[in-house]
Amino acid sequence: MGIKRWLFTSFLGIIIVIVGTILTVQPYRFVNGFGFVWIICGVVVIVLSFGKLIVSLITLFLPKGERELVNILYRKRYLERGPKIVAIGGGHGLSNLLSGLKEYTSNITAIVTVADSGGSSGRLREEFNIVAPGDIRNCLVALADAPALMGELFQFRFSKESQLQGHNFGNLFLTAMVQVTGGDFEKAVKESSKILAIRGKVVPSTVTNVHLVAEYVDGSFTEGEAKIPKKNVKIKKIFLKPQDCFPTQEAMEAIEEADVIVLGPGSLYTSVIPNLIIQGMPEAIAKSSAFKVYVCNVMTQQGESEGFCASDHVLAIVAHTNKDIIDACIVNNAEVPQQAQERYKMEDQFPVKADIEKIREMNYKVVATDLLSVNNYVRHDSVKLTKILIKLTEANRVIRR
Repeated sequence: MGIKRWLFTSFLGIIIVIVGTILTVQPYRFVNGFGFVWIICGVVVIVLSFGKLIVSLITLFLPKGERELVNILYRKRYLERGPKIVAIGGGHGLSNLLSGLKEYTSNITAIVTVADSGGSSGRLREEFNIVAPGDIRNCLVALADAPALMGELFQFRFSKESQLQGHNFGNLFLTAMVQVTGGDFEKAVKESSKILAIRGKVVPSTVTNVHLVAEYVDGSFTEGEAKIPKKNVKIKKIFLKPQDCFPTQEAMEAIEEADVIVLGPGSLYTSVIPNLIIQGMPEAIAKSSAFKVYVCNVMTQQGESEGFCASDHVLAIVAHTNKDIIDACIVNNAEVPQQAQERYKMEDQFPVKADIEKIREMNYKVVATDLLSVNNYVRHDSVKLTKILIKLTEANRVIRR
């Protein structure tokens, strides 16, 4: 329970106060001042360690159920003091990041793309004229504090034998909630957040029913997020239709108040950049005093980033926004196991080369480290990524607990 540790720390604090008191009665002014500093430091150590000691003692003597309650309340208090982190993106990359971040702070705002046009989300947005709910659902489940069964329910996909074939329960729930709230998608997300008791907030990047359009280097165009990668032609740029869409107020407020803004990981052209080309969004991020971090993908993506190095990902983001939208980049430099590489080669996907010197030449900081999780898929390990983000955050911001 740490009782011995906090007793020792309290005793150490007392010693520091005694030494400080002795110094304050010395005839030298400099020594007196130094003594007062020691007294203040000692008092701080005593107060902090005594508080921890009380919690440990209460936890030790309480019944198991009540002991758990104390741990929950203490953890809640700890998380509430964490930095304000805004994570921007979509797809599995964003939800994977959130599952790690929620163990560090509850002051999280996920700003999520709503341009998805495939699968269950695409069918629902066409039928009910709503923004895509799929990525919102994934982020809600990732931040959920509700029992695991509730998360499984929201992710449940109906079988082929059903008329609801391919639909997720969570997508249907959000769609129904939009109807119940009179067509207010933001309110529907907030009410769903309460049901899942999420840590932090999930907000759509816009509530305009936008569609993603890609212009390719051969001059052709494709509309629809799900269709864009299928053309297998290099993308020149992407834009939203209609172009006069605006960010949600809650997203803008979160960006303004953020300590850290994280872009990615996720599909470059269909998950990350769509949020950044909404009118006013890139300017708000650039203007924010937050520390801005881009998390580069670990694998290239067919139809979006074939042959891309890490610097190419950064260049694409800057070309669609501005150079002040990033302060630092996190890049994986661990080698992907050969067996996994062979599997991904069949889909023309390859590890992203960590050309960190080119990124540094753009005047961005770079952290290159092992971020890999290799199971059925090659992805970022949420624990590794969170640790690096915490280290980078605390190195560039004063975070007080």
